[in-house]
Amino acid sequence: MTRDRSPDRPSVLVVDDDAGISGPLVTALGFLGFDAHTVATGAEALTAVRERRPDAVLLDLMLPDLDGTEVCRQLRTAGNNTPVLFLGTRHSVADTCRALAMGGDDYVTKPFDLTEVSARIRALIRRSRSTGHLRDIGYDAPAAPRRLRAAGVELDVDTREAWRHGQPVQLSATEFALLKVLMENAGRVISKGDILDSVWKYDFQGESGVVETYVYYLRRKLGDSGQSLIRTVRGAGYLLSADPVTGKRGAGDGVGSGGVGGTGVGQPIQRS
Repeated sequence: MTRDRSPDRPSVLVVDDDAGISGPLVTALGFLGFDAHTVATGAEALTAVRERRPDAVLLDLMLPDLDGTEVCRQLRTAGNNTPVLFLGTRHSVADTCRALAMGGDDYVTKPFDLTEVSARIRALIRRSRSTGHLRDIGYDAPAAPRRLRAAGVELDVDTREAWRHGQPVQLSATEFALLKVLMENAGRVISKGDILDSVWKYDFQGESGVVETYVYYLRRKLGDSGQSLIRTVRGAGYLLSADPVTGKRGAGDGVGSGGVGGTGVGQPIQRS
């Protein structure tokens, strides 16, 4: 049964079988302004997300029944786009990319700073609301229908769909937001700081490595192994090509999870 909720007190589901972590975490999140509750297994998490429809999920990677990434995969397969923040015990590009591959939106390692986790949760929920993930539960923030096109990539801002070379690309909420920023600035360099500000919308306190991780995985999904689409400009940031030639499929091109063609340059980023 769906319950009433307040935009000022978001609902968070904590999925962790360690009561020594989940209990204090739920209590602390309550003090920080969240309506938090917890479950201990992957099966319980799938039921809770379906019935309670939380604004965000904190999902432990290691659960007694289902792996956390499998829980996330099942949610995404069912069409559920609730933001998922993974809680892991190790920090490596491989672990992070595995979590993102299953549709996760962010990743933090234990032990974690509660203030940082709270800020990440709020950033994910804010982005989710702005892209319309929660319109079915009463949050009405529709974006104006429009599409961005650059170098063989097409992005529908309203439906959150992406394509390259005629194939759909499945993106998490964070990956979509990152690609949108790059496409809005196609043909010019955008710094890591500007990306952090635009995508995560809060200070990562110098943790620019999170941008590198998401760019790495975005390249894989777009089949950009040669980095001809998203270029790293050393010491400056990243540049998404606006050259139509870059968007033409070559003999060795492949798209990791899809992609549709299209050429042209996205509109410049709008800053408030």
